[in-house]
Amino acid sequence: MLAATLNTHLSSIKAQDIELGTTDIAIFGANVGGLYIYKNTTDDKEFMSIDRITNGLYKVIAEYYPIVVGRPSISKNGKGVIVVDPDNLCMPNVAELSVEFPAEHFFETRNNNGDTVKFFNLRKFFRDSGISKFPESTFSRDHSAAIVRLIRFKDSPYVALYISLPHVLFDGTAAVAFFNNWAECTRNLGNPDHKLQNPPINDRKVVSDYFDTVTAIEPPHTKHFKDLGAESLVKVPSGTIAALLLAAPDIPVFEEQHLLHFTAEKLEQLRQDVDKAQSTNLALAALLTKTILQANIQTFNSMPTWSYVMFPYDCRHRTKVPMTYSGNFSFSAIAPLESQAVLDGSCKDVALAIKEHCSKVSSEYAKSLVNTVENEIGVLFQAGISLCNSPDTSYVGLSNVRYMPIHLIDFGYGCPDILSSGYFTCEGILHLYSNKQDGGVDLFMNIKDDLFEYLKKSDELLKYADVIF
Repeated sequence: MLAATLNTHLSSIKAQDIELGTTDIAIFGANVGGLYIYKNTTDDKEFMSIDRITNGLYKVIAEYYPIVVGRPSISKNGKGVIVVDPDNLCMPNVAELSVEFPAEHFFETRNNNGDTVKFFNLRKFFRDSGISKFPESTFSRDHSAAIVRLIRFKDSPYVALYISLPHVLFDGTAAVAFFNNWAECTRNLGNPDHKLQNPPINDRKVVSDYFDTVTAIEPPHTKHFKDLGAESLVKVPSGTIAALLLAAPDIPVFEEQHLLHFTAEKLEQLRQDVDKAQSTNLALAALLTKTILQANIQTFNSMPTWSYVMFPYDCRHRTKVPMTYSGNFSFSAIAPLESQAVLDGSCKDVALAIKEHCSKVSSEYAKSLVNTVENEIGVLFQAGISLCNSPDTSYVGLSNVRYMPIHLIDFGYGCPDILSSGYFTCEGILHLYSNKQDGGVDLFMNIKDDLFEYLKKSDELLKYADVIF
């Protein structure tokens, strides 16, 4: 019965080529996704039904996101495209897993004003559950571009949903919109007339047409990476960048994940202590920049020359490109700071230095970054070499997703009880999630274990943060 329904959905998909934008192909090989923990509070025997969730997934793909079942290719004019061929679809990889432990076995708990706050320890899960890792989204294996795992725990009201998708299709904003649209379609499976009120825009021409109206201005960090010798790293013939990037191997996920929790009160205290005129995001970035640099020095027993801070920003908020645009339209603001100045300065000094670099974001800078990828790919490679924690560099890549509607992803069984995170790519990347249990924030950190050993002993950090794992 389910197979027939899924085939009905797929039969409506039309053949089409969807041209990718430069911002899409620049992150080919990476993935985007999440891990969400739902609680069955009503003893519903059909709670988080795999059949319904799969049905909703196929429906939303067929009606709104055919790009998800396409395959990457190069067009005759050298552009990167996703080819949607109804006779050769890249099918979603969906499975249900059972774990012989209650979910609570993998929880870490903390007490906040008499309330128990729960956190899911992914590293403990992989160690004890019998599941050593989740499969990651990839175009290198057939039927693995969209991966979904529903995890049921023994004698537990909790169910976990793991999702992994190709980053080339979605940035963070678009991925969360996809999850919510999928959930909405699942909730409305019994209504054949249901339509999304704000359907996604998949056509990348929306962005290219917008950039045709913009004059590029080179951001300061581009010159910084050029001065480091970026232009000598990689040079490619004009018009071949799509073929080069779409041939890149998958970027492996970083498996040394750690978690810090900040209560709302501690986060506000941090802002007041650093500089009450600044945002909590900026105050937190300053604290992390200083403390991670200190841990970096202890780990490598040397002073790195540069301390980098990166904030991704969603250009939809700064342009007329609709929020429903489903491709990649996020860019990076990067602050290259001299490590000695970071070490010697106060958190307020560091916050102001970060602000000086990262607050000047614009569509003119964004267009320049697109031009850089297309014409000076060495800059992208130099940034990749530099943005990490090493003897030469310290790095904080702070991605703030706490205002995205992740906590609203409701398939008809209620919203997630615990927001967690699967492993994600690149060392030094930090994801900031809201914690609806106590109103605080959770900071998932891609930080090497040996560096984190020093970081978690930082009195400056522990004044505000609780180390979860």
